[in-house]
Amino acid sequence: MDALLAATRAALGDAGELATRIEGFAPRPAQQRMAEAVAAAISQRGHLIAEAGTGTGKTYAYLVPALLSGQRVIVSTGTKALQDQLFARDLPRVRAALGAKLKTALLKGRANYLCRHRLELARGEGRFATRELAAQLAQIAAWAKGTASGDIAEMASVEEGSPLWPQVTSTAENCLGSECPFWDECFVVEARRRAQEADLVVVNHHLLLADLALKQEGFGEILPGAPAFILDEAHQLPELAAHFFGQSLSARQLVELARDALAETKGVDGAASALTEPSQALEQAVRALRLALDPLATRAALGPALDYEGIAPALETLEAALQALAQALEPLREASPGLASVAERCHVLGERLDAIRAEPEPGSVRWYELTRHGFSLQLTPLDVAAPLRAFRERSGAAWIFTSATLAVAGHFVHFARQLGLDAPETLLEPSPFDYARQALAYLPPRLPEPASRDYTEAVLEAVLPTLQASRGRAFLLFTSHRALRRAAEWLPERCDFPLFVQGSLPRSRLLEDFRASGNGVLLGAASFWEGVDVAGEALSLVVIDKLPFAAPDDPVLEARLDAIRRAGGNPFRDWQLPAAVIALKQGAGRLIRTHADRGVLVLCDPRLLGKPYGRLFLDSLPPLPRTRELADVQAFLAGE
Repeated sequence: MDALLAATRAALGDAGELATRIEGFAPRPAQQRMAEAVAAAISQRGHLIAEAGTGTGKTYAYLVPALLSGQRVIVSTGTKALQDQLFARDLPRVRAALGAKLKTALLKGRANYLCRHRLELARGEGRFATRELAAQLAQIAAWAKGTASGDIAEMASVEEGSPLWPQVTSTAENCLGSECPFWDECFVVEARRRAQEADLVVVNHHLLLADLALKQEGFGEILPGAPAFILDEAHQLPELAAHFFGQSLSARQLVELARDALAETKGVDGAASALTEPSQALEQAVRALRLALDPLATRAALGPALDYEGIAPALETLEAALQALAQALEPLREASPGLASVAERCHVLGERLDAIRAEPEPGSVRWYELTRHGFSLQLTPLDVAAPLRAFRERSGAAWIFTSATLAVAGHFVHFARQLGLDAPETLLEPSPFDYARQALAYLPPRLPEPASRDYTEAVLEAVLPTLQASRGRAFLLFTSHRALRRAAEWLPERCDFPLFVQGSLPRSRLLEDFRASGNGVLLGAASFWEGVDVAGEALSLVVIDKLPFAAPDDPVLEARLDAIRRAGGNPFRDWQLPAAVIALKQGAGRLIRTHADRGVLVLCDPRLLGKPYGRLFLDSLPPLPRTRELADVQAFLAGE
């Protein structure tokens, strides 16, 4: 038997290190099978897709063989929250149990670390929209004197979405590199050094993909030496990869460029007079383009938008403004590292604008998205299988992809095709939870078709008695923000439970308040369908209003479906259906998180039983008993 396989099997066995050294650990057959599959993939440098249902213990299942392998391993997660949890809790626990004398490191993208140089620039400007932002900057400056890591996650008092963070962190474009006056104290450099020396490095998909796409977040020098990659929450990879292998340009990047150009003029004779006018002209061009885009849909293909009056000229003005700033910066490159960096950023952003304005090649789509005060322009590839396959082949490494939601009715064809995995090993381990005892699926009868105008009200009418039966303690998950807003208007007059509405508070605070309430009802869409973990009695009811088919007016999806159609495929069968199945599995997975949980999953969409494809959704979910009787729900929640 392979030595790694034998060591892995022993470590997770009844008398193994984890059972004897980790309090509360109990050997699980599904976990053992997954760990052995991971060990085999690492030993053989193979490719493995492993779906492990909630409760399998997949984190330990891949950490044990990774730590025992004696090889450098990169573990990548889908979210920074899981990355932090993995590094701070799970990894130390398993490493201590195994007695593994290995170096480990946590590495995030640049934007997660304080930049001392940009902090000084921000403090020098001294102009803030509110007193609150000025106070936050003072807090950040005080924290900067004592932090060892510079990881902004340490600063709980300043929200993750604060507009201050982009001002005091760096990007690949605005980093001065070794020319920075704070290079010897750079938190990013120190984090990279630790990662280069480590045997196991915990990263996130954003960082990994940025370097695979040569966007150089600074992780690239570590990748070639890694013989094994383990990607958790791998269901997120295809969409993330499309973003990183494309081109993007945002209003914020352009405005920051203009403002940084002026900020870097301090101490350079004549720089301010040379750069003030072109910097202000660039900001004005950004505002003019946003105004020209204002009458359009929030998100759509860029090509047709160029026919609208004012948009093509606004883009030309923006390009001219970028060129004018680049020309003004050119003679100042040698004056300071900061001005040299701004000049290079100006060149890079100009190239991106050229690429996005040009007619796209087949296989890519140009589109735009509007925010309240800004915009982003995107050029996105429709298929990322080829570049991902090329990198895997060059690496010669083991690649392990795992998540609780990768399969569609027991098959991995959809996921494997998107990543260019031709003949991977596969493993499907269902959740070990006793769904027959712990859960019930309720499909309310007599609901109208989802396209009906009064559908959301009908769903809420059907759900209201289940909320009463569960005494709140519920997630209501919606496929659109419009339906979420309607529910937020409708419910307060009809139920007395505390309501927590996505967008009203930062996500982490919203979840904290929901858990603390004891009987709250949380209304969420999009991001609340996954990565939200509320165990125990705080959550006893999860309601899903519709099958989560992606919005048909999404420009990337529209182009992707058209490409499938032109290639002779069936867009609904080959893309829309499997993608919706995986999304539904994510939402349904919020309900049962531990062996002690009990709850009801309410699936409102009548297409589950009324359309032939409904069976595919139901067959992909855990084996929950199903009912159409409200009395069964009330009895279950009453503990009868």
